[in-house]
Amino acid sequence: MNLNLLSGIYGGVVGARNALYDRGWLRSHSLRGSVISVGNLSAGGSGKTPFVILLGELLKARGIGFDVLSRGYGRRSRGVLLVDPGGLPRDFGDEPLLIARRLQAPVVVGENRYAAGRLAESRFGPQIHLLDDGFQHRGLGRDFDIVLVTSEDGRDRLLPSGRLREPLRSLRRADAVVLSSGAAPESFPLAGKTVWRVRRGIVPRDVPPRPVVFCGIARPQNFLLQLRAAGIDPVAEAFFRDHHAYTEKDVRDLLQLQRRSEAGGFVTTEKDAVNLGGYLAGLAPLAVVPVKMELANAGNAVDSMLRVIEERRRS
Repeated sequence: MNLNLLSGIYGGVVGARNALYDRGWLRSHSLRGSVISVGNLSAGGSGKTPFVILLGELLKARGIGFDVLSRGYGRRSRGVLLVDPGGLPRDFGDEPLLIARRLQAPVVVGENRYAAGRLAESRFGPQIHLLDDGFQHRGLGRDFDIVLVTSEDGRDRLLPSGRLREPLRSLRRADAVVLSSGAAPESFPLAGKTVWRVRRGIVPRDVPPRPVVFCGIARPQNFLLQLRAAGIDPVAEAFFRDHHAYTEKDVRDLLQLQRRSEAGGFVTTEKDAVNLGGYLAGLAPLAVVPVKMELANAGNAVDSMLRVIEERRRS
């Protein structure tokens, strides 16, 4: 079947579902604590996880308690679980593990995010909930909707012919639209919207000479471009599917690639380090490169977000 036709059918289904929620025929369930959703329009690669970490750090700096609710994409377990930071991706998902380790805050995974929030409130009280990848998860009510967009989103198509999970007009549901990865405001319908800007980069340290770069992320070419912009020129590269769970064979193949290319070591992302687990030490020397995200006028942005949440809660 023609991909454009399939995208049209997909768009019709998405539009009908959103209309059911907009008109109240499908209900969202509310938690006692405030819910801040962080989501996007496209399938992966917009920086949701780094932004959740950034937002968590900004709340921690103010002494505001919070937890994170996530689906736990890629995990083999089922149901609602409190993430053990020392656990495995197969149990909790790679991104929830990364968030839990970076923020040292409670992270709860569950296919049903309302049930995840109920568990979080039973354990930690009705504090702020950061809903990871929540824009399309309308079964859980939220008090503030943050949507990240990239430059690619402005010219992309709906799934399956493109990467968009929703059309650009869905941004009307957002409370704040975050321009990332060089996104230009004129590419999106932003009339009357609060617009935030983030700068996303990497922090490479102790990168071995002539490294092999490898990763299993949504947009690996962006990571490669960032490395080169930082003066790191890999001699070989190996890309895997997003959320790839590494095996012993993968490690052997990477070591063979290192020998063939006479590389001095490896460089990869934080998410891949989580997915490597116990295989991490077998690839030494290995530089794990964290993502750094900065929000312009962060103090004012957080102030306005908390003010909107308080007003909505009062009403």
